[in-house]
Amino acid sequence: MTIAISLVLGFLTGILSGMVGIGGGIIIIPALVYGFHMNQRRAQGTSIGVLLAPIGILAFVEYYKAGNVDVKIALLIALGFFFGAYFGGSWAQQIPQNVLRKMFAVLLAVTAAKMFFQK
Repeated sequence: MTIAISLVLGFLTGILSGMVGIGGGIIIIPALVYGFHMNQRRAQGTSIGVLLAPIGILAFVEYYKAGNVDVKIALLIALGFFFGAYFGGSWAQQIPQNVLRKMFAVLLAVTAAKMFFQK
Protein backbone atom coordinates (compact mmCIF):
# COMPACT_ATOMS: atom_id res chain seq x y z
CA MET A 1 0.00 0.00 0.00
CA THR A 2 2.86 2.41 0.82
CA ILE A 3 4.28 1.85 -2.67
CA ALA A 4 0.98 2.80 -4.33
CA ILE A 5 0.49 5.85 -2.11
CA SER A 6 4.07 6.97 -2.76
CA LEU A 7 3.59 6.62 -6.51
CA VAL A 8 0.30 8.56 -6.42
CA LEU A 9 1.89 11.30 -4.28
CA GLY A 10 4.76 11.59 -6.76
CA PHE A 11 2.38 11.63 -9.72
CA LEU A 12 0.13 14.33 -8.26
CA THR A 13 3.13 16.40 -7.21
CA GLY A 14 4.55 16.08 -10.71
CA ILE A 15 1.28 17.29 -12.21
CA LEU A 16 1.15 20.35 -9.95
CA SER A 17 4.85 21.07 -10.41
CA GLY A 18 4.54 20.83 -14.17
CA MET A 19 1.41 22.97 -14.22
CA VAL A 20 2.34 25.82 -11.90
CA GLY A 21 6.08 25.43 -11.37
CA ILE A 22 5.89 24.76 -7.63
CA GLY A 23 8.66 23.02 -5.81
CA GLY A 24 7.59 19.52 -4.97
CA GLY A 25 8.59 20.05 -1.34
CA ILE A 26 5.54 22.25 -0.77
CA ILE A 27 3.39 19.18 -1.32
CA ILE A 28 5.73 16.31 -0.51
CA ILE A 29 7.01 17.49 2.87
CA PRO A 30 3.59 17.98 4.50
CA ALA A 31 2.42 14.68 2.96
CA LEU A 32 5.41 12.85 4.42
CA VAL A 33 5.02 14.48 7.85
CA TYR A 34 1.27 13.94 8.18
CA GLY A 35 0.57 11.02 5.85
CA PHE A 36 3.72 8.95 6.40
CA HIS A 37 4.30 10.15 9.99
CA MET A 38 7.91 11.17 9.33
CA ASN A 39 9.66 13.75 11.45
CA GLN A 40 10.45 17.08 9.77
CA ARG A 41 14.11 16.32 9.12
CA ARG A 42 13.39 12.89 7.57
CA ALA A 43 10.62 14.39 5.41
CA GLN A 44 12.94 17.11 4.13
CA GLY A 45 15.71 14.62 3.41
CA THR A 46 13.29 12.32 1.58
CA SER A 47 11.96 15.25 -0.45
CA ILE A 48 15.49 16.18 -1.46
CA GLY A 49 16.07 12.56 -2.45
CA VAL A 50 13.11 12.86 -4.82
CA LEU A 51 14.71 15.89 -6.46
CA LEU A 52 17.98 14.10 -7.17
CA ALA A 53 16.52 12.11 -10.03
CA PRO A 54 15.79 13.98 -13.27
CA ILE A 55 12.07 14.02 -12.47
CA GLY A 56 11.47 17.41 -13.99
CA ILE A 57 13.03 16.64 -17.38
CA LEU A 58 9.77 15.91 -19.21
CA ALA A 59 8.08 19.11 -18.01
CA PHE A 60 11.29 21.04 -18.78
CA VAL A 61 11.33 19.72 -22.36
CA GLU A 62 7.77 20.90 -22.95
CA TYR A 63 8.49 24.36 -21.52
CA TYR A 64 11.73 24.54 -23.55
CA LYS A 65 10.01 23.57 -26.81
CA ALA A 66 7.48 26.32 -26.21
CA GLY A 67 10.28 28.87 -25.68
CA ASN A 68 9.51 29.30 -21.99
CA VAL A 69 12.90 28.54 -20.44
CA ASP A 70 15.81 30.90 -19.81
CA VAL A 71 18.54 28.26 -19.87
CA LYS A 72 21.31 30.60 -18.68
CA ILE A 73 19.34 31.72 -15.62
CA ALA A 74 18.20 28.14 -14.92
CA LEU A 75 21.81 26.89 -14.97
CA LEU A 76 23.01 29.71 -12.73
CA ILE A 77 20.21 29.09 -10.22
CA ALA A 78 20.95 25.34 -10.33
CA LEU A 79 24.61 26.02 -9.61
CA GLY A 80 23.71 28.22 -6.65
CA PHE A 81 21.15 25.63 -5.52
CA PHE A 82 23.82 22.93 -5.68
CA PHE A 83 26.09 24.70 -3.21
CA GLY A 84 23.31 26.28 -1.14
CA ALA A 85 21.69 22.89 -0.61
CA TYR A 86 24.89 21.61 0.95
CA PHE A 87 24.91 24.34 3.57
CA GLY A 88 21.15 24.24 4.11
CA GLY A 89 21.22 20.47 4.58
CA SER A 90 24.12 20.73 6.98
CA TRP A 91 22.53 23.49 9.06
CA ALA A 92 19.16 21.69 9.17
CA GLN A 93 20.80 18.84 11.06
CA GLN A 94 21.64 21.23 13.89
CA ILE A 95 18.19 22.84 14.27
CA PRO A 96 15.67 21.24 16.66
CA GLN A 97 12.77 19.40 14.96
CA ASN A 98 10.04 21.71 16.26
CA VAL A 99 11.96 24.84 15.19
CA LEU A 100 12.60 23.39 11.74
CA ARG A 101 8.90 22.53 11.29
CA LYS A 102 7.88 26.04 12.38
CA MET A 103 10.39 27.63 9.99
CA PHE A 104 8.90 25.60 7.14
CA ALA A 105 5.35 26.57 8.16
CA VAL A 106 6.23 30.28 8.35
CA LEU A 107 7.83 30.14 4.89
CA LEU A 108 4.69 28.56 3.45
CA ALA A 109 2.36 31.00 5.23
CA VAL A 110 4.30 34.10 4.17
CA THR A 111 4.50 32.89 0.58
CA ALA A 112 0.79 32.05 0.50
CA ALA A 113 -0.23 35.40 2.03
CA LYS A 114 1.95 37.38 -0.39
CA MET A 115 0.54 35.53 -3.39
CA PHE A 116 -3.05 35.76 -2.14
CA PHE A 117 -3.01 39.51 -1.49
CA GLN A 118 -0.88 40.53 -4.48
CA LYS A 119 -2.85 42.24 -7.25
